[in-house]
Amino acid sequence: MLAAQTGTWKTIDDNTGEAKSHVQLVEKDGKLTGKVVKLLKSAPDRLCDKCPGERKNQPVLNMIILENMQRKEGYWQSGRILDPEKGKWYTCSMWLKDGDPNVLVVRGYLGPFYRTQYWYRVD
Repeated sequence: MLAAQTGTWKTIDDNTGEAKSHVQLVEKDGKLTGKVVKLLKSAPDRLCDKCPGERKNQPVLNMIILENMQRKEGYWQSGRILDPEKGKWYTCSMWLKDGDPNVLVVRGYLGPFYRTQYWYRVD
């Protein structure tokens, strides 16, 4: 059931509710990674000016924003997710919404605080 999370997912802007990007999730060697494969709101050549480290001023398109996710206790966790808008990494967990295999629940944590997004299956 967890493998059903691979594929391409549409992300939604928290502020506007508009579709923002497509993220492709791939499992390799038991770990899930995700990269931005399409930008829906911003220019395709947009750079990540707020990103830390090696991602600073790199194109957001084709950027790995989800890494080292591992299967534990029925969902993906222990990895991290990057918010290119804020340039911050968050601890992450994700799982398919109960009763709907086309909705992925993505939760980013910063200490005891968290934010939940819903991503929608594209393919």
